[in-house]
Amino acid sequence: MISYIILMIIVLIPSWIVSSRFKSKIKKYTNMPLMQGMSGKEVAEKMLSDHGIYDVGIKVANGILSDHYNPQTKSIGLSQQIFNGRSVASAAIAAHECGHAVQHAKAYSFLKFRSALVPVVSFSSRIITWVILAGILLINIFPQLLLAGIVLFALTTLFSFVTLPVEFDASKRAVKWLETANITADNEQIAVKDGLKWAAMTYVVAAIGSLATLVYYIMIFLGRRS
Repeated sequence: MISYIILMIIVLIPSWIVSSRFKSKIKKYTNMPLMQGMSGKEVAEKMLSDHGIYDVGIKVANGILSDHYNPQTKSIGLSQQIFNGRSVASAAIAAHECGHAVQHAKAYSFLKFRSALVPVVSFSSRIITWVILAGILLINIFPQLLLAGIVLFALTTLFSFVTLPVEFDASKRAVKWLETANITADNEQIAVKDGLKWAAMTYVVAAIGSLATLVYYIMIFLGRRS
């Protein structure tokens, strides 16, 4: 138990730092008006159009920082603040989500792989907590149950790591397009890169945390728990 608490502290502190930093950056760049004066929705529409994508819808998503791209429905959801906002943050986030739509249109391999994992990860996430818990309690009687839980958790960890190139590539596409399309000025471009960098870091710490937890479960299974 002590080793698990130490592990959680090691994982949660960086996660909290990165999350706080990301939120502060978004707040800062939300208050930085985009000189072009375009809204997040208008930025998204132009980026899709410039890439010849006309079958992706853009809608308002409920919640804060709920922006996403859904490859199943070919739709981009932008939170109210980003959808209507005319700030550097709105432009950056809208372009990033469009980056995923571009990936989809170009059959980007990591996006295809991540999409293929979604049904499996969605199923495992619903039962994994109970399987792991039962597996730990019954480890001396039925060790195979914990092994099954480890396999399920490994899939979620794999999903976390596959997500990294998907997110970094979408940001790269967004940054490049915003510059070449003259949407952002030089100082705004610096802000875009900074904001998207911290957004990507939230996925990095999540993946590392998932891996650390997976290693801990494996150690329990192998009987190396300290």
